[in-house]
Amino acid sequence: MTVDSTPSVPPVALPTDKDLVLKVIPMPADCNANGDIFGGWVMAHVDLAGAVLPARYVKGRMATVAVNQFVFKQPVRVGDILSFFASVTRIGNTSVTVQVEVYAEHMSAQGHYIKVTEASLTYVAIDDKGKPQPIDKPRDNKP
Repeated sequence: MTVDSTPSVPPVALPTDKDLVLKVIPMPADCNANGDIFGGWVMAHVDLAGAVLPARYVKGRMATVAVNQFVFKQPVRVGDILSFFASVTRIGNTSVTVQVEVYAEHMSAQGHYIKVTEASLTYVAIDDKGKPQPIDKPRDNKP
């Protein structure tokens, strides 16, 4: 029998104004000494999830240029089903800024979601030499 060490957190609804861009289940190899998932593991997956929407505009190489904000709200456990939602918040001449929210549902309590992480990241379009290059903005100039 395992003990649930997660504090009682009320469930939340998943966002309807963002795109589901990634789902993943962390495994035991992703744990720290306390049995929680490494923050760096979560950060790497947020970076991957955040890159999905900018790729629609960049249509080529891009690089993460900034992590503007990163907040860990709750621990992530082995076996949690993580859902990564993203939305574009800004499109510049060479960069795209994205908001990513991560929700966890415990394998034994599917359908009960808690927000575990939120972040804002900026990606820049680059050419083959690694130099910034212009991106095509949508015609209505909205993200």
